[in-house]
Amino acid sequence: MRIEFNRETCIGMFQCVDEWSGFTQDPDAGKAILEGGDESAPDRFVREVPEGEEFDAEMAARVCPVDAITLYDDDGEQLVP
Repeated sequence: MRIEFNRETCIGMFQCVDEWSGFTQDPDAGKAILEGGDESAPDRFVREVPEGEEFDAEMAARVCPVDAITLYDDDGEQLVP
């Protein structure tokens, strides 16, 4: 499972941080950080979701109020949003 995060879209509600430890707060920027994410494009970060953390990552994507988080299965099919 792969997660993508658009940091530019993020509005800093930090609901994702409450759902999954893969996200942390950057209070200075007012944005979340996808820990271990590789920048695939400006302000777009991607990483693999560790085994056993899929549910929490999915919940983080689902609670994002601006759909800044997208989740893909191993075949590349979009799961969330």
